[in-house]
Amino acid sequence: MAEASRTDDSFHVFDTTLRDGAQREGINLTVADKLAIARHLDEFGVGFIEGGWPGANPRDTEFFARAAAELDLRNARLVAFGATRRAGGKAAEDPQLAALVTSGAPVVTLVAKAHDRHVELALRTTLDENLEMVRDSVAYLRAQGRRVFIDCEHFFDGYKANRAYALAVVRAAHEAGADVVVLCDTNGGMLPAGVRDTVADVLRDCHTYKPGARIGIHAQDDTGCAVANTLAAVDAGATHVQCTANGYGERVGNANLFPVVGALEIKYDRRVLPPGSLAEMTRISHAIAEVVNLAPSTHQPYVGFSAFAHKAGLHASAIKVDPDLYQHIDPETVGNTMRMLVSDMAGRASVELKGKELGYDLSTDRDLAGRVVARVKEQENLGYTYESADASFELLLRDEVRGSRERFYTLESWRTISEQGPNGFSGNEATVKLSAKGERRIATGEGNGPVDALDKALRTALDGIYPQLGRLELVDYKVRILEGQHGTGSKTRVLIETSDGTAGWSTVGVADNVVAASWLALEDAYTYGLIRAGLEPTE
Repeated sequence: MAEASRTDDSFHVFDTTLRDGAQREGINLTVADKLAIARHLDEFGVGFIEGGWPGANPRDTEFFARAAAELDLRNARLVAFGATRRAGGKAAEDPQLAALVTSGAPVVTLVAKAHDRHVELALRTTLDENLEMVRDSVAYLRAQGRRVFIDCEHFFDGYKANRAYALAVVRAAHEAGADVVVLCDTNGGMLPAGVRDTVADVLRDCHTYKPGARIGIHAQDDTGCAVANTLAAVDAGATHVQCTANGYGERVGNANLFPVVGALEIKYDRRVLPPGSLAEMTRISHAIAEVVNLAPSTHQPYVGFSAFAHKAGLHASAIKVDPDLYQHIDPETVGNTMRMLVSDMAGRASVELKGKELGYDLSTDRDLAGRVVARVKEQENLGYTYESADASFELLLRDEVRGSRERFYTLESWRTISEQGPNGFSGNEATVKLSAKGERRIATGEGNGPVDALDKALRTALDGIYPQLGRLELVDYKVRILEGQHGTGSKTRVLIETSDGTAGWSTVGVADNVVAASWLALEDAYTYGLIRAGLEPTE
């Protein structure tokens, strides 16, 4: 593992995705996953990557062993996490501290109790012994050539309960040689004003015995304020922020790395990343989401798919004049893009901007733009939505431009048959009758359900006529029963996502039953896919 090249140590961006973030429900990282995430974080430019707790579990021990051989960190320093020595023992004889040294990590973060009740009830030791555990552990690791950060667990709650003792823990760490003492809102109950006041008070006390002493912040998000609390601590003088990618973490999560860094770089004008890294933020966020196998949050600040999506017609009218009127930054600054959503709230400006995004200039034809707006509102009244179905909207737009619906075949009929038998037997069969390029075809298909059977029947019917369909794959399928009607008589909306291996698109269908709605979405999906392949409709 190469030594990180980054030299600016005045402000730390410390990432704990591999330890604290991995405690989120639904995340279960392999060693290979952790190595992949570490590479992404290093590429993004964080200063420190906390890899886990070596010696506490085999996976983290293996991670540090493999990291030494496989990670070539350019910007970050690898950090091992552990705890202060056991009560009544000696740091030099503590096996967990020895494991931290053996890990080879150049930096160690030790968690220490800063709440008097936790010392007495959880550690079952005295307040004085806890202070000695901090001093002994930090001094031992410093003697082993390690840089040491101290995480003061439950600090803010401990500060409220016993300010003098919480400050004594901070002092013990600093005087023993800790580079940074991190104040942890472990239960996540703090609000920004309280964080700011507490951090400022701690720093005033620190500077009475160690001018230049550094304080960090570790915020959980249980009040929804982790990012705000982190920035409040920075306002008060903290120079070390602990975060996780996409806010992953136990319970509701940790301070989200990307909004914190985005605010520091853009709003505070503080350079905390290498040049050019900020523009990679959206890509890195989504790449890490793929590794942990969680869908990226569409409404995450800065990097979410909807972060710069505009729906209201009033907004669109202003954005048409100047995008800055309804956007706090240029989306490209963080590697994102502006999107226009077309819905029943849309006006001409929304449609014109969306058309431009898709390659259609509607600005010179007010009548055409008006027809598209009217059609969208009519369709949405029936239950359609085009916010997440750009391909269906583009087909609607093409229809209005050309004056009629164009297809690659003429449908005669389709039907599905579902069978249910004894011993769990079930079967689904579909038949499709259509004409394409002057040829009438009848095809059947069997599938796991009626929609799968329809898909196979349609592909079989068009086989040989449109071989490009062989590249298309249905990758997602969503069904929603629409409000306003009840029971089995309700309308159904189906969204289908399709890919040709290089790009994906979404289509929508609405009907009185799920199979009919699926057929409409399926037709749009294949029509759009063939147009993407360079073909022109023939019917």
